Amino acid sequence: MTRLARAHLTLADPVLGMLISDVGACGLKPDRTREPYAALISAVAHQQLHARAAEAIMGRLAMLAGSPIPEPAELLSLSDTALRGCGFSGAKIAALRDIAARTLDGTVPTRRAAARLSDAMLIERLCALRGIGRWTVEMLLIFTLGRPDVFPVDDFGVREGYRLLHGLTEQPKPRAFAVIGEAYAPYRSFAAWYLWRAADRGKKIKPPSSLAAD
Repeated sequence: MTRLARAHLTLADPVLGMLISDVGACGLKPDRTREPYAALISAVAHQQLHARAAEAIMGRLAMLAGSPIPEPAELLSLSDTALRGCGFSGAKIAALRDIAARTLDGTVPTRRAAARLSDAMLIERLCALRGIGRWTVEMLLIFTLGRPDVFPVDDFGVREGYRLLHGLTEQPKPRAFAVIGEAYAPYRSFAAWYLWRAADRGKKIKPPSSLAAD
């Protein structure tokens, strides 16, 4: 995060600015070697599962394919039985096949092609895929493509971080949160990263023993 980004976020939200000063340098480091196809395949594997269970499934898929993530044509050639053996449900198998097919027809762009598409265009295009929602695409934009101005208003952690940071009794609703986030533009991805840190800190704060016993 540049000095300009830090100054902008601090001016837009002084409370967030204090958190930024306390936390220090932004640790947001997108994986710029990963293709969107691979990121989406991994995202499907992780849906509704603990990270450890999802990684085990991906490990079995890698052993089956002989590579960390099979190429689209190879994935389509794998039988449902083989994919179920890896741990994928029927719904996830359908999603994987759709992602692979839509990669082959160009709907899922390469990194190079994605660079020519706006955030909004990528969200619209990729949300049309089976099993892929807006939040998943936003995570791809932030952590794979390194887009600096994405604000995932449906993310519980980001909203919870904002609630804790500003001492609110309730999380802001997504629509209202989108309006709040406009002040952070064009650095909303960095703001989201720091709000995740605020949420992480909140998890570590335990209530006094007298309250914990109630």
